[in-house]
Amino acid sequence: MKKLTTFLWAALAAGNVSAQTLIQAYKNRADLVSQTSITANLQEFSNFGIKTTGSLNNANTLAWIKNKYTSYGYSSSQIVEDPFTFGSTSSKNLVITKTGTLYPDKYVIICGHYDTITGPGTNDNGSGTSVILEVAKILKDVPTEYSIKFIHFSGEEQGLYGSYHYANDIAYQSGVKKLDIKLVFNLDQVGGKLGKTNSKIVCERDTAGQSGNNAASNTVTQQLATCTTLYSPLQTSISNAYSSDYMPFEQKGYVITGFYEYTRSYTEHTVNDTFANVDPVYVFKVAKAAVGAMQHFATASSTVTAVSAGKEKPVKSLESAKMYPNPAKDILTVELPDPTIKDFTVEITDLKGLSVLKAENKSQINVSHLENGIYLCTVKSEGSSITRKVIIEK
Repeated sequence: MKKLTTFLWAALAAGNVSAQTLIQAYKNRADLVSQTSITANLQEFSNFGIKTTGSLNNANTLAWIKNKYTSYGYSSSQIVEDPFTFGSTSSKNLVITKTGTLYPDKYVIICGHYDTITGPGTNDNGSGTSVILEVAKILKDVPTEYSIKFIHFSGEEQGLYGSYHYANDIAYQSGVKKLDIKLVFNLDQVGGKLGKTNSKIVCERDTAGQSGNNAASNTVTQQLATCTTLYSPLQTSISNAYSSDYMPFEQKGYVITGFYEYTRSYTEHTVNDTFANVDPVYVFKVAKAAVGAMQHFATASSTVTAVSAGKEKPVKSLESAKMYPNPAKDILTVELPDPTIKDFTVEITDLKGLSVLKAENKSQINVSHLENGIYLCTVKSEGSSITRKVIIEK
């Protein structure tokens, strides 16, 4: 993985941190991270031994990861093997796609490599692999506005070959951007070392290569740090992104961020990178942070379970609300999934975020005065909300 010393930068400015607030539904899901699951995945990953790109152990590890997604309920159409070669070596990336509800063609990528050298690589990068698997399991049935791609790269240790293939030949083709990627969130070596104090994580921002994506990277990295403190017990530090699978995307102009252990283990690329030396509790905490951050980045549903007088009662979900006809001409009908919902708000905004219409407790919305175009219609009620894309066409 990385071969340079990490230089730590100052913490976030208070004004940037305060811009984000805790969303209870996001915290509830972050709290679903299982220490048992994290520990088991670290052990199983370690048991595959050295996973040199192109080796049988490497292929067996890919099959193990693929089977994990199948067990979580992802369909065969969502799970794609992405083969690549360099020199005489052949290997595969694994790409799992979860489609967004509002922006199905814009992607948030969470990624990390599964190949290793010298040792079993439980930290570098069984830790990142285990976190990504946990995020995918928890978010499987959670609606997100943006699509998510969970990507497990091979060939990282030999020179980022898997991620260069994906960035150059899949995201870009013949010099043309084919994938609209909101950001790339990379996890590499987030396992710490057992026996050390592992209470902080490095959030990595782009300061290299193209300068045009640096400001956006800085912004999302600040958001990553804030999510970490909101949804996990970890403290944060800001440092520079380098020498891992986000760099090929950075070179194509995409926005990147990442996680990397703060207290260095220095077991990477050695026979000592084993399960016995990694800190599973630290990986568990990183996973909580990653679940929170991915919900923020992909804009997950904020539907929560409310607690009243010591008893839980579900908030009435709007996820299956219908808006029709679409395209609409004069009247847009909003059909709520529960007829007992009486108090609700309907707001229509243009794609710049400007409100053009707002109505209270009305299911028949007069849109005849709106110009032809694409709008966003948001319905809110009792702590739940849903947004759909609607078209006005006369």
